[in-house]
This record gives sequence, C-alpha cells and structure tokens, in this order.
Amino acid sequence: MELVQQNPDIAAYLAASEAVDHEHPAVRAVANRLSEEHPGAYAYAEAAFVYVRDTVPHSADAGDPRVTWRASDVLEQRTGVCYAKSIAYAALLRARGIPAALCYQRLADDDGSNPVIHGLVAVLLPGERTWARQDVRGNKPGVDARFSLKGERLAWVVRPEFNEVDYSVLYTEPHPVVLDALRAAPDRSSLWRTLPTEL
Repeated sequence: MELVQQNPDIAAYLAASEAVDHEHPAVRAVANRLSEEHPGAYAYAEAAFVYVRDTVPHSADAGDPRVTWRASDVLEQRTGVCYAKSIAYAALLRARGIPAALCYQRLADDDGSNPVIHGLVAVLLPGERTWARQDVRGNKPGVDARFSLKGERLAWVVRPEFNEVDYSVLYTEPHPVVLDALRAAPDRSSLWRTLPTEL
C-alpha cells in the first residue's frame, strides 16, 4: 500500500497542536530523557515506541476508565486507547524533529461485524524515502507489535474478506471523527459506545 501525505509539506508533520502538544513540559521531559539515553534518530524513535507501547497501558487492557487525548495527558496519566497512545508517540517523535503522521485501519470481528477504527503512527526517519507505520497500542496475548522500518510489525493485519481496511492517508492531526469521540467521552465505557466505525 502506498501511503499518501494529507499535506505535501513535511513541516506539517512536525507541528505542535492542542492534541500533539510536543512543546508541553511533560512531553519534553520524556523526550529529553529518551534522547539522552538514545541519541540517534533511529534509536530514539525505537525507544520512544517501546516507551509508549510498554509503559502507557492501553486503558481497556488495564480496566482504566479515564479517557485521554492530549499527548501530555497520555504521558502524565499513563493511560490511553490506541488513538491517544498514537498521539503521544507522534508528539515524542516531533519533539525531536522526526516527522510523524497519524494513520488508521478499520478492523472488525471474525465475521466482519462490529467495525472499529484503529489508530497508528507513521514515521519518516532521516535517510528513509518512505514512511513506516508503527503500532503502539500495547501488546497482550495474541498481539505482538514491534518497531520496524523494513516490513510492518503491527498488532493486526487487515483482512479484506471481512471488510477491513488500511487507510492510506497520513494525517497531520488526529482525524476529526477520532478526536471528537475522544473529547466527547466522559469515560471509556462511553467511548466504547461511540468509537468511530469508518473515516
């Protein structure tokens, strides 16, 4: 699949915003610590991936009712669903001048029912010609996502026979239907009833 930039200007994938608030002290603190330990761009991108994947539990796995959507809140509160964790990872990448995009899949149950949008991040490291999608959702039995530039290691591979989709667009900001769902939900159980099913 060919990934397509929503904005042709690569600088748009380095910008800070209300959600991808990489200028926030909480984001900067994590970025500074990780970059001291992993000074190269590749090493830093992988370390930030592992940090978000492994130290910020997916709220459904942890039974956490809180809903986060700003990168700083995700990192401070140490909780979030896939969308929120992706926002946090994008912010950590941008904090070190690494272009990061938000991107998505539509997944479904084994019979094709109950479709839901799943959040990913795409990274463009120095010297690379193509974006590489990463999945910081968090591993669990049956899910083994890894940082990789040479072949995707996502939590799930889409199954077209069940109407699952890899969306090709690389967004500079969280998709509006995703961000609206996060911001409107008072808790995770409410969010679960309003998760977007398509973009």
